[in-house]
Amino acid sequence: MSKHLCTVAWENAESNTFTQRRYPRRHHWTFDGGAVVTASSSPHVVPTPYSDATAVDPEEAFVAALSSCHMLWFLDFAARAGWVVTQYRDEAIGLMSANESGQKVMTDVLLRPRARFAGPCQPNPSELVTLHHEAHQACFLANSVRTLIRCEPTLDTP
Repeated sequence: MSKHLCTVAWENAESNTFTQRRYPRRHHWTFDGGAVVTASSSPHVVPTPYSDATAVDPEEAFVAALSSCHMLWFLDFAARAGWVVTQYRDEAIGLMSANESGQKVMTDVLLRPRARFAGPCQPNPSELVTLHHEAHQACFLANSVRTLIRCEPTLDTP
């Protein structure tokens, strides 16, 4: 078992408007390795100026974490197969909508990875799909959520 730590910290300088829900949502995530990320509510949920559109919101972080987990497993399985990956890019999309109970949830995550390989030994389209399937099956986060997570990979050729 492993532990993964993050400190979420927020402060409010204008307490006289707090109960009217007019307070800044900007805050910071500090991870155990020292990385600090500026975070906020999504401007789709809480309008600016109370949300910081330049910060990472929890919904974006959720999509990024799923994409990152998938990529790391993909790279591992490609290396095991002897394929050299030189580039990987995923423009992932998460969709929020109401579930069957009417609650707003992340209902769908679409991973759209593009990978470029080097050298004479490269996967064919079927092997690429298999690599992504294996990555999806191994991803800790994909195995931890109920959201539909789809993957539409594209082979990026030189």
